Amino acid sequence: MKRIIVIGDVHGDWNFLNALINKERPDLILACGDFGYWPKFHNTTLLSGPGSKKWDQYGIKTKEAKLYWCDGNHEDHWAIRTELVEKGISEIMPNVFYMKRGSTLELPDKRIVLFMGGAESTDKIVRTLGHDWFPEETIKDRDLMELPEHKVDIVISHTCPKEFYKKLITDRNVNSYPWYETRDPSREALSYILSRYKPSLWYFGHFHMFKTGYYGDTRWTVLNMAPNSFWWKDLAK
Repeated sequence: MKRIIVIGDVHGDWNFLNALINKERPDLILACGDFGYWPKFHNTTLLSGPGSKKWDQYGIKTKEAKLYWCDGNHEDHWAIRTELVEKGISEIMPNVFYMKRGSTLELPDKRIVLFMGGAESTDKIVRTLGHDWFPEETIKDRDLMELPEHKVDIVISHTCPKEFYKKLITDRNVNSYPWYETRDPSREALSYILSRYKPSLWYFGHFHMFKTGYYGDTRWTVLNMAPNSFWWKDLAK
């Protein structure tokens, strides 16, 4: 039996990811965006001070595991488009695969996973266009044109449909964050996916919290940010 785990936002902190892989020894990892794809910063020093070190884009140690990730809002979306999507490349390093929006993966138990990354950055006002913020971060109509015609059992996304979002903002804890103030068009796009496929499971990140619930027959789970509690879970059966 293959062990499959799902992870929330990593933001390029491979120490936490590598420690998780070493301890839990998964066979497959499904990542819900804000993974940390910033290739132009590779081998540069991003922080100053005594604790500073060079950023290693390729410092993931997957061992025998295969890792599949969708994009979040905090990724280099121009690099994703020009260096991966337009060139038909998904494997960014051995056993680490970018899953473009609308792509699917068949699990060993034959369940089909749909990946649909993207979300709006609530902090874009303090970011710089083309450097660390990109308008391509949100889900576009063209992304929905890439959706499959076949059945989907599980969805991995970064943000969530508006139906789940309504449940999230009833949790008073989110009032310490600006999430509820956004009008992210990505949520509408994901609502369409929810209505079209009615998957049994849905996992997402983005909100830096853990919560689970049901919408109809869909069990949804929002995963926390690494290394906080519940930033990863075994994939439900």
